[in-house]
Amino acid sequence: MRSPIPDYIAEALDRVVSDRTGAPAGYIPELATADPERLAAVFATVDGEVYGAGDVDAQFTIQSISKPFVYALALADRGFDAVLDKVGVEPSGEAFNEISLEPGSGRPFNPMINAGAITAHSLTGPEGLDPAERMERVVSGLSAFAGRRLETDESVWASEMENAHRNLAIGHMLGSHDILAEDPHTVVDGYTRQCSLLVSAHDLAVMAATLGNGGVNPRSGERVVAEPVIRQVLSVMSTCGMYDAAGDWATQVGIPAKSGVSGGLIGALPGQIGIATFSPRLDPHGNSVRGVSLFERFSSDMGLHVMAVPPAARAVVRANHVVGAGPDAVRVLEFQGGIRFAGGERVVREAVETVGAEATVALDLTRVSSIDDVARRMLLEVARRLTLDGHEVYLVDPETILPDPDPGDGGRVVVVGDLDAVGRDRLRTTPAQH
Repeated sequence: MRSPIPDYIAEALDRVVSDRTGAPAGYIPELATADPERLAAVFATVDGEVYGAGDVDAQFTIQSISKPFVYALALADRGFDAVLDKVGVEPSGEAFNEISLEPGSGRPFNPMINAGAITAHSLTGPEGLDPAERMERVVSGLSAFAGRRLETDESVWASEMENAHRNLAIGHMLGSHDILAEDPHTVVDGYTRQCSLLVSAHDLAVMAATLGNGGVNPRSGERVVAEPVIRQVLSVMSTCGMYDAAGDWATQVGIPAKSGVSGGLIGALPGQIGIATFSPRLDPHGNSVRGVSLFERFSSDMGLHVMAVPPAARAVVRANHVVGAGPDAVRVLEFQGGIRFAGGERVVREAVETVGAEATVALDLTRVSSIDDVARRMLLEVARRLTLDGHEVYLVDPETILPDPDPGDGGRVVVVGDLDAVGRDRLRTTPAQH
């Protein structure tokens, strides 16, 4: 059976592809020439599974999406006190490139705006590094988040530095308040190189999943930063990651997120998933128009709002075994606990990876306490696709956790009260065929 998750992502892309509002970033010549029709979305789970659709491998520069990751490196390298002494955590309510400093202290309001991100860049690595060594720390650190070595797009870096007047002004303002301890031009140059690292939507989803997985890359298994650092970063992303649209984002989407002016957008949901989208058309806030629409749909469809606290998903599969042999063999998938999107994805994956030649498949919900709408739809889609693949599907549901099961066109599921009833002709069954 083929997983329905990539199909869902592809359908979501189809729904936004006709939206041609917005335009690529025009103030950076190299970004202004980006293909505005590029479009991709990728999900990466916290245990390393990746699903995507569209231009998932297209390369573009990371831009401001680098900010939370470099902030994480600075916290890990210098400690919380040293970083908080130089960069605040309060939302600014202003655009990303505002010259926004706290009155008196001169600290940038937060590390997601350019002033704070330039400062965070200067704080990566131990004290005393030269610019080249510091840049290597940034590249190696972001590469660890992505799980592969990242490279700089030199043409974008050169283009941005030729037009970096505002960032240079911010750098000199930071220097005048002793927030930067070295030549502002050198720091801004390094920050611009940081923003010019090439990534794909696939890379960004894995990086976001590393945030969602407490700092451990779910593909490589490498711990990149400690859990307290991740908590700090995700908290700041929640309140500041979408700049002057952060309030609307927090209430409507509810996923800690960060955007970039090349069209990338990431979201990280602790314990569940990392999401990345790519579409170069930007709105007035500098956020991807299609990316925002996609995230709004993903959050609504999958119940991903961070304030809707999910149960743990990893233990949703209680058992997976075969009863009987030959033509009488039954593949039994037993589930447990409360199932939401992350748990539903585990159900899908278990079916995709383990259901084989067995003619009969039993999906056992005996120990399931609750199942939300998106997980319900995922489970029924599994039943439908198993039917289409030639399997007879039983749903063991003594407590009617899944009332009125409708597997959709071509699907058939037989509901029974206990596992012993599987295979008995019409014993305590409620067939539903569509």
